[in-house]
Amino acid sequence: MSLAVVKSRAPAAGRAPEVTVEVHLANGLPSFAIVGLPDLEVRESRERVRAALSNCGFDFPVRRITVNLAPADLPKESGRFDLPIALGILAASGQIPAASLTPTREFAGELSLTGAVRPMRGAFAMACGTARAHEAAPGSADLAAHLANPPAPPPELYLPADNAAEAALVPGVDVYAVTDLRALCGHLARAEDARLSPVRAHPPDPTRSTPSPDMADVIGQRGARRALEVAAAGGHHLLMVGPPGAGKSMLAARLPGLLPPMSDEEALASAALLSASAIGFSPQQWRRRPFRAPHHSSSAAALIGGRNPPQPGEITLAHLGVLFLDELPEFDRHVLETLREPLEAGSITISRAAWQTDFPAACQLVAAMNPCPCGWRGDPSGRCRCTPEGAARYRRKLSGPLLDRIDIQIELPALPPAELASRAATPGEPSAAIAPRVAAARQRQLARQGKTNRELSGRETDEVCRPDNAGEALLREAGERFGWSARAYYRALKVARTIADLAGAAMPEAAHVAEAVQYRRAFSDQ
Repeated sequence: MSLAVVKSRAPAAGRAPEVTVEVHLANGLPSFAIVGLPDLEVRESRERVRAALSNCGFDFPVRRITVNLAPADLPKESGRFDLPIALGILAASGQIPAASLTPTREFAGELSLTGAVRPMRGAFAMACGTARAHEAAPGSADLAAHLANPPAPPPELYLPADNAAEAALVPGVDVYAVTDLRALCGHLARAEDARLSPVRAHPPDPTRSTPSPDMADVIGQRGARRALEVAAAGGHHLLMVGPPGAGKSMLAARLPGLLPPMSDEEALASAALLSASAIGFSPQQWRRRPFRAPHHSSSAAALIGGRNPPQPGEITLAHLGVLFLDELPEFDRHVLETLREPLEAGSITISRAAWQTDFPAACQLVAAMNPCPCGWRGDPSGRCRCTPEGAARYRRKLSGPLLDRIDIQIELPALPPAELASRAATPGEPSAAIAPRVAAARQRQLARQGKTNRELSGRETDEVCRPDNAGEALLREAGERFGWSARAYYRALKVARTIADLAGAAMPEAAHVAEAVQYRRAFSDQ
């Protein structure tokens, strides 16, 4: 047989589309060509595959070899196609059974010159794509037909041994760990002494994993702690303004520990995105909310995504988790403005000349900043030397449309030495006591509307978040006094609904609205 077909997948924003590797051997002058929009890493696989086959004791065909990576319009990158290309050459030349490369078997991995299979990125995303592609579609067949045609066995995915543990977490697919090319060929040839067994999933033990930072470590800042609880309960974006050392970064780092545990769908989606990215995914991250904290020198492409073809940015890597932007005014203004649409929509579309990709971006933004360039404005010691105009100019680096999209905006005072000294006498409330309240409030929202309060549309907000008469009058008065936009008004209404959910109230009351109004006053008087 001079033609062999091998199934594989390409990393593409966590979706891992299927790639068919077709290998054809023909007569003529010896050559080795790879077509199908391969990048430099894929083209270099010719030399790796040639050396790996020779060092594993196989014959490299002295013929005209053509490798087609279909579909032709999908860019192919990385060395993950080394293994399927090598298997295709072996099957086309009759050195392994071609019938062993069935459509339900998929292969990926980079080959070393010795034939060892090296790890790669995107293994979890590939397993998710394999499981989705082969899942049984519900039909209308009767029971007799179902018994006559039992469900097909799960698909098989052959990956580098270092990636098998993470891919095995995906249900509905049998993952095999491949150490070298020779062992895999023995398995495909059904050699009894070389049969491989599927890798069993071993989710990390939560009791042995590194615990999240605890809220009990935060000294004082009772108001900020309450605001963080409200933000966690409703998924609201949060901005903290305060002097250095007030605890802004500490509070932000403890938000993931307050959020409800990930569902199965959320865990799979988050892990697939991380797996296909440059940072990768490890089993220790399973079911843990991502926490991304890019430096303020980050570019717009790094924050929202870029390149060609488009790659995800920090806002996508923080999907279903927390994106923390410290020293917010130090970011380039143009970079910050690119966040406006994804913060509103929960997704972002990156368009290039020949490509358009939609990335999920349903993350929770937590930002921190100083009140002025030196950071000490309002400090009782009087150490601030910034002029009022300089402080106002510093705050004006954040545009009104961006601030409108941040639901909770609070000011943190400096901690006096007396409060620092009394820490042992009055320890803060731990995360273990706050998280159940957050989970209960979040459950009320999901049972009522199927989403968090932050994600409510305008019409849904009118239906779900309408306060009582006293609360409505108070909110209207605050909107007129502070000159709120329609977006700011509705976001304050959503925060009031979250506060009512934490209190177990059927509808927002005046006290809940008053607290929500206080959470939007940090920039009201500038």
